[in-house]
Amino acid sequence: MYSGHITDVPGIAVGHMEDAEGGTGVTVVVPPAGTTAGVDVRGGGPGTRECILLRPEYAMDTVHAVVLSGGSAYGLEAASGVMRGLRADGIGYSVGVGIVPIVPSAILFDLTYKNPDVWPDMEMGLSAYNQASTEMRRQGSVGAGCGCTAAKSMGTEYAKKSGIGSAAIQVGDAVFAAIVAVNAFGNIYDAEAGRALAMPVVDGEAVPFEEALLRGPLSFAEAGHKNTTLAIVATNGKFDKTALCKLAGRSHNGLARSIQPVHTELDGDTIFSLATNEVDISMQAAGHYLPKVLARAVANGIYSVQKDNTASETI
Repeated sequence: MYSGHITDVPGIAVGHMEDAEGGTGVTVVVPPAGTTAGVDVRGGGPGTRECILLRPEYAMDTVHAVVLSGGSAYGLEAASGVMRGLRADGIGYSVGVGIVPIVPSAILFDLTYKNPDVWPDMEMGLSAYNQASTEMRRQGSVGAGCGCTAAKSMGTEYAKKSGIGSAAIQVGDAVFAAIVAVNAFGNIYDAEAGRALAMPVVDGEAVPFEEALLRGPLSFAEAGHKNTTLAIVATNGKFDKTALCKLAGRSHNGLARSIQPVHTELDGDTIFSLATNEVDISMQAAGHYLPKVLARAVANGIYSVQKDNTASETI
């Protein structure tokens, strides 16, 4: 039911670039002209760029691309490469003497996955932008998902490989979709099937978070392998920025359905929301379907790497 991809929203393009040896990467979502956007940031450790512009009290309501990147704060550099690509293509906000592309970005922590000296830079961001396509449907250890892991409550030695997941559903003329980089501290669940997909396994037995708490929760310093789940939800509906910020907030329910625990002080979970403004859709419909499709995308972020025989292994 919730198969598909964020590129099922007409006009939305996706590009990935990763360094598999370095264990990091970047994902770029390029929407069509006239797309409005919102954002909702939760968790204790976010890293973002240009997100303040998407709050309702500020003037800018359109974006030209959204970047999800590994590399911790270093990875914010990738958005500059995307800006250069957009500028070269003549895409941006007119400032009279030229254009300025509006490119909000958020990062996740993957520096301890493989090589801490490698992160997405301007060149990688530009490459991801140049590869963006409305036909792109890659998932798993690609783009920002290259260095993603999950289920770290028992320590990094028990973490599970995760990655990029996406999903979409069409209801009449309305399309609801999501893409997510699953890099969570918590365990991952298939919300529809009601089963665990990624949990730490100690001495051959899966450890629920409640049991991990009894053994002593990890502090931020002890966790070592920092986290953060990044997502973009999108629809072809007509919504202004205020409504989209509300829908981004509602979409966090999708993370809560599929990640336990979620929004911890060890995470910086961030959701961007996009509307291409093609059809009339009620807030009630969007608020119902976007969290569900995001929960499906989170599960697909595990299923996709399982197909590569990596998700069942500790890292």
